[in-house]
Amino acid sequence: MTIQDILKEATARMETTLEDARRRFSSIRTGRASVNLLDGIQVESYGTVMPLNQLANISAPEAALITIQPWDTSLLGAIERAIQSSDLGITPSNDGKIIRLPIPPLTEERRKQLARTVRDTAEEHRAGLRNIRRDANEEVKKLLKEKLISEDEHKVALEQIQKQTDAFTQKLNDLAKAKEEELMRV
Repeated sequence: MTIQDILKEATARMETTLEDARRRFSSIRTGRASVNLLDGIQVESYGTVMPLNQLANISAPEAALITIQPWDTSLLGAIERAIQSSDLGITPSNDGKIIRLPIPPLTEERRKQLARTVRDTAEEHRAGLRNIRRDANEEVKKLLKEKLISEDEHKVALEQIQKQTDAFTQKLNDLAKAKEEELMRV
């Protein structure tokens, strides 16, 4: 394995971590209806657990409403139970064909709670980035120990890994800050 291979692998892993953070942030609800709010909902159906978006058509026809139209209406009860047991804090209502999720405006307390969730998620992903950095540094140290690279190459590689980690951490911080600002806006 070369230094370039180590850097490529670290970059790929950091991109994955950043993408996961983006996905997690998109599922944290703001005052607007977004079908991404339901991404993490798992529904018990047909003897197995499946993601909600594989069982129904989900749309946001209004700024404060999400509709869920199951392809099989016998799943209405299971979908409602899954939504109620989630941490969304939204009570679904159904008319026998469609489940409606009215998105209530966020209270100040709920906004602060969601902002804390954003900060916790960001910290969790920052730790992930640091772990990737540590793994890459250990790989570079192995190359040095096996005398496959010089001291200078070792030093340069560690600096590159640190610069890469700093850049991804900054991107993550920017995502978290943007999400917090979005939550705190009315």
